[in-house]
Amino acid sequence: MDIKRVVFNPFRENTYLVWDSTQECIVIDAGNMTAGENSLLSEMISSHGLKPVMAVNTHGHFDHTGGVKWLKDEYGVQFACSSKDKFLIDGSAGGMVYGIKCNEVPAIDIDLDAVSELRFGDTLLRVIKTPGHTPGHVVLYNEATRTLFTGDTLFRESIGRTDLPGGDYSWIMKSIIEEILPLGDDVTIYPGHEAESTIGHESLYNPFIVEVLNNEINYKG
Repeated sequence: MDIKRVVFNPFRENTYLVWDSTQECIVIDAGNMTAGENSLLSEMISSHGLKPVMAVNTHGHFDHTGGVKWLKDEYGVQFACSSKDKFLIDGSAGGMVYGIKCNEVPAIDIDLDAVSELRFGDTLLRVIKTPGHTPGHVVLYNEATRTLFTGDTLFRESIGRTDLPGGDYSWIMKSIIEEILPLGDDVTIYPGHEAESTIGHESLYNPFIVEVLNNEINYKG
């Protein structure tokens, strides 16, 4: 499985182009918002000879969905996202807070709240529900390569915000502690912002995780 990261929009959001030997590919969290960013993503797809089949979103925030409609119009891809985040997709209110006009987002084709895996080419991604940053947030795990796309649930030495509509600290910590950490220290994480990391690194150096593991914080309370 090959992965190419490109950083889009004013929020420095990580968009991932993921493909395998069949040349079928998916775009995870398409944050491209402008004609220039669309062109860059198109050039990347073309230069690798790829066939996009899905736009997959870890969650529905506008900085991660800006390019979904363009992908659907340009390549006829299906849009996969949790229906629990439909209120975020429909509202697009988040951008107004920052003075940004949000791009239209199409209807969800594949409800990630109703499936346990996604397949493209010869690749399987396990869909793991990780509510907390948003109610419908998911992470995407490829066991063969020990790779996890964590969206805005888990960052390098940080976690996603829980003070936005639909956010909840206890949920996000439950998701991290009970769903992500058991995958194993050697798993590489590809987050929605900033640099990649590993679960092992986060278990040792992420202050939000460390304080829970050291029983300094009771996330369940």
